[in-house]
Amino acid sequence: MPVTPSGSTPLTDRRLSPYALDAANTLGRRVPEPASRTRTAFARDRDRIIHSTAFRRLKEKTQVFVAHEGDHYRTRLTHSLEVAQIARSLAHALRLDTDLAEAVALAHDLGHPPFGHAGEDELQACMAPWGGFDHNVQTFRVITRLEERYPDFLGLNLSWETLEAVIKHNGPVDGMLDRPSWKPVAEFSKDWDLRLDSFASLEAQVAAIADDIAYNNHDVDDGVQAGLFTLEDLMEVPLIGPILKGTRDDWPDLDARMIRLEAVRRMIGAMIEDVLAETGRRLKADGIETVEDVRTAKRMLVAFSPDMLADLGALRRFLFTRMYRHYRVNRTRSQARRILSEMFQLFLAEPDILPPEWAERASSGDPARRARAVCDYIAGMTDRYAIEEHRKLFTLDLALDL
Repeated sequence: MPVTPSGSTPLTDRRLSPYALDAANTLGRRVPEPASRTRTAFARDRDRIIHSTAFRRLKEKTQVFVAHEGDHYRTRLTHSLEVAQIARSLAHALRLDTDLAEAVALAHDLGHPPFGHAGEDELQACMAPWGGFDHNVQTFRVITRLEERYPDFLGLNLSWETLEAVIKHNGPVDGMLDRPSWKPVAEFSKDWDLRLDSFASLEAQVAAIADDIAYNNHDVDDGVQAGLFTLEDLMEVPLIGPILKGTRDDWPDLDARMIRLEAVRRMIGAMIEDVLAETGRRLKADGIETVEDVRTAKRMLVAFSPDMLADLGALRRFLFTRMYRHYRVNRTRSQARRILSEMFQLFLAEPDILPPEWAERASSGDPARRARAVCDYIAGMTDRYAIEEHRKLFTLDLALDL
């Protein structure tokens, strides 16, 4: 029977670990609300994220490929769903709160602009004189301010533990607070202390490593489908190469598509098992017994083993060379950056051509506030909407196509 890393408790036993967060002991919401009769606080947070406008827009925001390039490539939405599935599996095995792990996984990419990292790089360049841009901070602003769905508050009014997890899932962030782009987080925490100098919960750490597992695997899958490299090219790459060989040995007559899918499935499984084993070792070695022990630990506790990290490093170097910097991807990145740069400069100079609700936000005489409003408008766009908006703005014979 499958066991937790401690080797003692069956997965069917749903008692939480002593170092898991308990929704019954939440520190609450910034704007107090009555508790739900049907959901825990963390399940309610997850549902609010799913129902948010920013979450729906992820369906046409890119990972590596622009969303219109093919129906089978991952988008931010499909990626987030895959991360959530892996996070729930890890949280279940570790006897953590699965709803919180899932909520963080579903929220972690809400602040990404269109066109993936190319879009983030361009908005950072455009916003350099006015406080910069960081997708993690933008995610935080989305859930605390930019979503407007409730009459009593801006944002989603998520529980303290979910907010802490979203902004700190990769570790303490106090070292980033002197960056202009992190000012909104610093100011929020002054009013409602998120303990930015400590580690977040194990549920947050599970979501963070689930992100790594998901994108490494789906980038292999998407890269092969896109023809950027082949299964044969992967045979000499650590981790995926031996798994491909094992899959072919087990299924010598299987076609290439099914070999690819089975190998990716096995690689996800291998990475999950590695995380569970390494996390169990760290929890024991560091004497972790309580939630506070997790927050005051000297290192991330949910982690890959050194051997797995070495293999992943080799895989990422392969993907960087053969996929992320492939000339076809470079062309898309170049186009994406020009689209966002040209729109940003135009909206900054002529805010009256923005949609009315955004034109009002950008009407401030303060250049920084105007730039931030323009940035928020562009960051919320999907790939498809950004391409279409740019076409309307810069193609003369279609200028009246509103």
